[in-house]
Amino acid sequence: MYGIIYYPIHNKRKDNNMIQDKTFRITFKKSNGETVTRFGKWDSKCRYWTSKVGSALITYFDLDKKGYRTASGSWKVRY
Repeated sequence: MYGIIYYPIHNKRKDNNMIQDKTFRITFKKSNGETVTRFGKWDSKCRYWTSKVGSALITYFDLDKKGYRTASGSWKVRY
């Protein structure tokens, strides 16, 4: 089951409401091109938003790094 898939090429976002306090895996590419998969948790401080230059962003609680992180570009969330 996917929570969100964002493809910047098509400028489309498919939202299925994220489940509060449920853990998930998020996969994204870092700015150096490295693909990263981390475990995250969605809570009241997490959000989808747009940067000042129009990039889609997701802020989530990273269980691996024990803090809030923001992913940009394209990402995939799996429960």
